Amino acid sequence: MSSPALGRLKKVELRTAWASEPFGFTPWLATQENLQLLSEAIGIELELESQEKAVGRFSADILCKDTATGDWVVIENQLERTDHTHLGQLLTYAAGLNAVTIVWIAQRFNEEHRAALDWLNEGTDQKIRLFGLEIELWQIGDSLLAPKFNIVSKPNDWAKTVQEAAANAGLPKLKQLQLRFWTGFKEFIEEKPSPIRCQKPQPLHSTNHALGRSGIYLASIISTWDPEASTNDPEIRAEVYLDGPSAKQNFAALYAQKDAIEAATGFPLVWRNPENKAMCNISVRHKTDVTNPDLWPTQFEWLRQKQEKLHAVFAPMVKNLTS
Repeated sequence: MSSPALGRLKKVELRTAWASEPFGFTPWLATQENLQLLSEAIGIELELESQEKAVGRFSADILCKDTATGDWVVIENQLERTDHTHLGQLLTYAAGLNAVTIVWIAQRFNEEHRAALDWLNEGTDQKIRLFGLEIELWQIGDSLLAPKFNIVSKPNDWAKTVQEAAANAGLPKLKQLQLRFWTGFKEFIEEKPSPIRCQKPQPLHSTNHALGRSGIYLASIISTWDPEASTNDPEIRAEVYLDGPSAKQNFAALYAQKDAIEAATGFPLVWRNPENKAMCNISVRHKTDVTNPDLWPTQFEWLRQKQEKLHAVFAPMVKNLTS
């Protein structure tokens, strides 16, 4: 049996594709298709807010939102090696915009700047995340140029997890249970390919998953409270959560397609639009005892199946909403 003909990867200079960082690379990265490449590299789904965002006398290259949390993400680009000027600008932008995630992209990272990001990740609040990425271009023969992001610095989750474990030891039992549940669920989801991305586990009754648009996201919920019957009745829920000034209008647009949506999901949904609240949600519910860890694997699988189906149905719809 003959061996297949294989090509050879050839590294290409960045300036071959982008002669200018502000007029070439930044506009290229700011398209949704290319932001998706960056999202996949850092594990955060990004939605473009603006380019050249003014921050005092300076301007940030790209400002995005983390669609799962609504938090700001600042992106600073370089088509050459990192330098002190850009490091200072990055911190200035983050402070001025109250950004939670900072992304620095460059052709190459000097060791001093990589170490600086590592040091900041270790010493800052657990909610602050800094990423350093090198951008490369590759080609096989005369093929199209292919970009590749390589992470050289990222948040030190292990070290912060150890610190948090000590702090969480004094939490009430319910909060400790919530933290263990979401930690187990995140590990469960990451065992196999899934469009569902889990946030860092927190001692809360819910965790969010990006759906491709800020203000609308998936939520996984463990609860001992039935919002419909106003009674203590343990359950887990998978839901589409809508918030912000356009929540009511977007909910109405989705509700107009209720029958088609439920036919596509394969299960009925609970549609809630409270008059006295700005938020709305669309959920599927399962009565089960979340305080029993023996049931968690079954509950994890139920949440995974329902969230993957909600993501498949709603993700393309919410991206096309006009408000």
